[in-house]
Amino acid sequence: MSEFLQLVFAGLALGARYALVALGFVIIYKATGVINFAQGGLVALGAYLAYAYNSVTLFALAVVLAALTAGLVGAAVERVVLRRMVGQPVFAVLMVTIGLLFVLEQVITAVWGYDALNLADPWGVDTVKAGEVVLAERDLWTLGIAGAVLAAFFVFFRFSTLGVAMRATAFDQEAALAQGISARRVFAASWAISAGLAALAGVTLAAGPAALTPSISAIALVAFPAMIVGGLDSPGGAVVGGLLIGVTQSLTSGYQEDVLPWAGQNLAAVMPYVVMVLILLVRPYGLFGTREVRRV
Repeated sequence: MSEFLQLVFAGLALGARYALVALGFVIIYKATGVINFAQGGLVALGAYLAYAYNSVTLFALAVVLAALTAGLVGAAVERVVLRRMVGQPVFAVLMVTIGLLFVLEQVITAVWGYDALNLADPWGVDTVKAGEVVLAERDLWTLGIAGAVLAAFFVFFRFSTLGVAMRATAFDQEAALAQGISARRVFAASWAISAGLAALAGVTLAAGPAALTPSISAIALVAFPAMIVGGLDSPGGAVVGGLLIGVTQSLTSGYQEDVLPWAGQNLAAVMPYVVMVLILLVRPYGLFGTREVRRV
C-alpha cells in the first residue's frame, strides 16, 4: 500500500507540471481558438531564462524574473506575429505557431548551446516520511508551487476585470467587442499568462537533479494529451487531465514489470496517448470540454 501511495504522490507532482503546460494551451485556445504548438518552446525558454537569472541572483527571484520575462516574450509574439494573422485560416495560424517553436529552439541553442546545464538544486534529495510513505521534498515543493500558481490563476480568471474580459471574449467574441472589451488586450494577456505558466513548468522540470537541455520542450507532447483528456476549452479540465496523466505514468512505471512485463520498457511514455484515445472514444470533447451542438 505504501508503494502505491508513493507512486500516486510522485504522479501528482509530475501531473502538476503537465497541468501548468496544459493550462497554457487551454488559455490561448479559449481566447483565440488556436492551439499553440510553440508552447514547448516557451517551456524551454522559461527554464533557460531561470538558469541565466540564477547565475546573478537568488533562485526564487530568478524563477519570478523568468516567468515575467517569458510573459513579456509571449505578449510580444502575439503583438508582432499572431495579431497579423487575425482573420486568417486556422491552419495558417497553426503553421505559424509550429514555425515559432523551431525559431525558439534555434534561439535557445544559439545562446546556451546543446550541453546539459545545471539550473539549480534548491531542494536536494531530502525526503519527508508520512507514516511508511517517503515523500521527496522536491515533489512537495513542486506541488506547492503549482497549486499556489493555479489557485492564483483561477482567482484572477474568476474575479479580476481582465479575467472577466477573457471569459467574456472566450464565450462570445462579438458580444464582448460590443461591450467595449478589447480583444487585442485579451489576446496579449492570454499569451503572456500562457508563457508565464510554461516558464514555471520548465523550472520545476529542470531544477534539481534533472539536467537542463533543449529537449525539455518535449514535455508539451505529453501535456497535449492532458489538455485533450480534460477538454480543449476547460481550464479546470486541463488541471484534472494533467494530474490524471501524471498518476497514470507513475503507476505504469511502478507496476509494469509485475503486471505487463511483455509490453516493453517504454509503456509509461505511451500511456498518456492510450488514456487520451480511450477517453475520446467515450467523450469526444474530453472530460470537461464543452459539447458542440449544431442546429440544422
